[in-house]
Amino acid sequence: MTIAGYRFGDPELLRTALTHSSYANESAGAAYNERLEFLGDAVLGFLTAEFLYAGQPGKQEGELTKIRAGYVCEQSLASAARRLKLGEALRLGRGEDEDGGRERDSLLADAFEAVLAAIYLDGGIEPCRKLLREELLNRAPAVPMRDAKSRLQEVLQGRGMPAPVYRTVSESGPEHHKTFIVEVFVEEVKRGTGTGRTKKQAEQEAAGLALESL
Repeated sequence: MTIAGYRFGDPELLRTALTHSSYANESAGAAYNERLEFLGDAVLGFLTAEFLYAGQPGKQEGELTKIRAGYVCEQSLASAARRLKLGEALRLGRGEDEDGGRERDSLLADAFEAVLAAIYLDGGIEPCRKLLREELLNRAPAVPMRDAKSRLQEVLQGRGMPAPVYRTVSESGPEHHKTFIVEVFVEEVKRGTGTGRTKKQAEQEAAGLALESL
């Protein structure tokens, strides 16, 4: 099994990296990718900091931190995952799949981190460095999107409609790596469902979907 030209010595690592918890919930005993995401986040942070430290000698800590945020944000990671076609390879539960999980930024970003960790465990740091340079760091970092929640509020106010209501559907995972699912309602009609590592991220994704539906 290969990803971006890297061939895994232990294909099971890649299989786990591409397995979402929703699939594991429907397949008793299946390993899923949350632990790999945790490790991949650390590998990503280190290699991005290393890249910027070497390539931006004139910038101070605050500037480097802002640049790094653009590279490691959900949008950038999801874009890299799409280039690698990870969405097509994800193992999802039926409900998550039918709900558009293969195109959801949060799931794609998590899968990218998990795959990075799998490569690190299988082949060490050098193939991780190569993958990141080719698929992420040698490209322009993402520019954060305008606050979707604020935009949704503006649109509804402009139409004379009441403010949206956000409801947390579920909260799962260990304290250091939780996953939140939030639904947004407009006039008691559900307009979007978002997933994120924080409630704020999940609400932003839900608001973005609501804007598309209005």
